[in-house]
Amino acid sequence: MLILQQILFVAALAATAWVLTRRIGLIRRAIQLGRPENRTDRPNERLNIMLRVAFGQKKMMTNVTVGLMHFVIYVGFIIVNIEVLEIALDGIFGTHRLFAPFTGAVYPFLINTFEILALGVWIVCAVFLIRRFVTKVPRFQPERHREMTRWPRTDAALILTFEILLMTAFLTWNASDSVLRERGVGHYNELKGVGNFVISQFLMPLFANWSDTALVVCERFMWWFHILGILFFAVYLTYSKHLHIVLAFPNTYFSDLKPKGEIKNMPEITKEVQLALGIMQADPNETPVEPGRFGARDVRDLTWKNLMDAYSCTECGRCTAACPANITGKKLSPRKIMMDTRDRLEDIQQGWQQNGPDYDDGKTLLGDYITAEEINACTTCQACVQECPVNINPLEIILQLRRYKIMEEAQAPASWNAMFSNVENNMAPWKFSPGDRFNWADQVNK
Repeated sequence: MLILQQILFVAALAATAWVLTRRIGLIRRAIQLGRPENRTDRPNERLNIMLRVAFGQKKMMTNVTVGLMHFVIYVGFIIVNIEVLEIALDGIFGTHRLFAPFTGAVYPFLINTFEILALGVWIVCAVFLIRRFVTKVPRFQPERHREMTRWPRTDAALILTFEILLMTAFLTWNASDSVLRERGVGHYNELKGVGNFVISQFLMPLFANWSDTALVVCERFMWWFHILGILFFAVYLTYSKHLHIVLAFPNTYFSDLKPKGEIKNMPEITKEVQLALGIMQADPNETPVEPGRFGARDVRDLTWKNLMDAYSCTECGRCTAACPANITGKKLSPRKIMMDTRDRLEDIQQGWQQNGPDYDDGKTLLGDYITAEEINACTTCQACVQECPVNINPLEIILQLRRYKIMEEAQAPASWNAMFSNVENNMAPWKFSPGDRFNWADQVNK
């Protein structure tokens, strides 16, 4: 029986590794669809940003209560799962609490720490479920935000509920295991000196009238549920918005270090303008570079960092809640921009899997997923960039899509075209001669 359990466990581990490898490969390939961009400069500054923003949760702390709760669930869940190392080795070698005999008093201390954190994760997940579905925090409600359809809401509920179940299984497993050790049943008797644990000891009375056989079944079931649940969770992350648990670190490391408000130009066009104005001289030995497409029509026109941003988005809606265009009732939602970009990448992945790597479904990000009305509503105020907890930049995608719409398709609102004409002719958005620009000053001293 023990051999069979080992075989089943190794098979589950191998299957998880195989699925994860495929999913990670697909996501990596999807991100690599983007145009190259160098984000390796100033490594010390980047590392500092990653530690403060991704691990330290700095931007979450604008709301201290929610920030602390998020910190508990984030750090707690990761630390609790350190126990997975021992569970995995027990499953492979057919042992039980492999590290306990060799670590003395350290082992109970570690398990007690894990249990305290597990209880913290349990409570915080329950509070987050209440915030979403009972008190109904506005930024999560479909009545106000059309991107919050059934799946995003279900995804959030599933992940929070699943974390509660995993923590419950962990604590219940420890409790049933402690009762078996107290009774001296079979191989559990070998670890009788480990003692009870700080949280699960309060669950032990629930098993007082259980038979030894029922207790062993319960302990084994909870052990299997916990480890298989974690393996399933690892795979599910790659399909879920909670992939940010992993991608938050590289995404913050590769943050844009330029000052907010500095909009990217196209270097080839800038150079052509500088040559035309005589600001710089042409190099006769240099091969002319074709400017290529203006802006972005599909995900392939964006940079790899824009696409990593899409996979790092946790759909928290802080960007949309801060967006003045959205607040005034316009259709723009920075969260939807990121969700649509990720959906486009996921659709491309499905096309690869079903029809081969060269398949083109004929769709584009601009038009089939994001409308001109959405991107034209953006005021470029940077509020969405400022609010994002993991330094995602929806504005950069919006501006690239808008650049394509205006410069490639010549489809700008009439008022914008008038402004462009004034800037070109008068070097100002207003329709008056540059020579009259300071006429207002003549009235100051009258």
